[in-house]
Amino acid sequence: MTMNIQDLLRRAYDEKVSDLHVTIGIPPVYRVNGQLKQFGDVNVTAEMVEQMIHHILPEYKVSEFEEKGETDFNYSLEGLCRFRVNAYHQRNAGAIAARLVSSQIPTIESLNMPRILYDLSEKPQGLILVTGPTGSGKSTTLAAMIDYINETKSKHIITLEDPIEYLHSHKKSVVNQREIGIDTNSFANGLRAALRQDPDIILVGEMRDLETISTAITAAETGHLVFATLHTSSAPTTIDRIIDVFPPHQQGQIRIQLANVLQGIISQRLFIRKDAAGRVAATEILIGVPAVTNLIRNEKVHQIPSIMQTGRALGMHTLETSVQSLVSSGQVSLKEASSFLNVGEYN
Repeated sequence: MTMNIQDLLRRAYDEKVSDLHVTIGIPPVYRVNGQLKQFGDVNVTAEMVEQMIHHILPEYKVSEFEEKGETDFNYSLEGLCRFRVNAYHQRNAGAIAARLVSSQIPTIESLNMPRILYDLSEKPQGLILVTGPTGSGKSTTLAAMIDYINETKSKHIITLEDPIEYLHSHKKSVVNQREIGIDTNSFANGLRAALRQDPDIILVGEMRDLETISTAITAAETGHLVFATLHTSSAPTTIDRIIDVFPPHQQGQIRIQLANVLQGIISQRLFIRKDAAGRVAATEILIGVPAVTNLIRNEKVHQIPSIMQTGRALGMHTLETSVQSLVSSGQVSLKEASSFLNVGEYN
């Protein structure tokens, strides 16, 4: 029996699932509202998944897949939607992870994100970070912020993405989107080149290494507004992660530079909704106010959570506060959120 990858992707679109997983030994698996569910009762074989991969794998990605064992690319269902796909090897066989990317760019409001994101998007320069684990909606939040700028300001926006997810059209702004591996070799190369392309705003899909982080901070110092993502769990750990990437003799200088350019950190998680279909984001917001800047400079990052707890009037809050609000409003169940809360307070 054969399986058609296009049929599987079409089903993902029709049923509004977030992800498709194809791996040998089990039927195809969809992620529905954060939960994995098998589809059908036919186990995928190595031959099946190999046929699927080569059906959707772009020609320019074949050598990378064969040499490195994995590769990222986009795949479109004509006239319907796009997928961000990772093809990889496991147990000497192929596997596929495909994430549905909506053709409609959501607004900050439709994502139920804090209104402080509008204020951050208005900043003339500096560094804004969106953090969280894989699958927490970082790319979607950034797309919403970029689209807000695109609709309201006349700016030159350059994005560096791996791969490109949301497609931005030119509105009030000019948006040039560059894909790693196609339009530029790496985030670091693309970011260095971006500084010579007259940008007002630069989006870095992921700050993966020392060179990219260093160049992003330099870009923010030299009058650009830089958006970027990191796979960190909270605002304070994000600051520590950036500083720890550098050798010890450079960390003091980087600490000062980061304190000077940081405008805000948005850390987020997705929870299954109790009151409706889908998922909702809980957020942690840190704003680069003078008190935060001083704590970063003086190596007192561990005191930042107390600033966030008392800084609600400035738009700040902790992840726990956001989760508590979602539980109290009935959007998320206590069971779903329990690992992020002091459950004893609710008993």
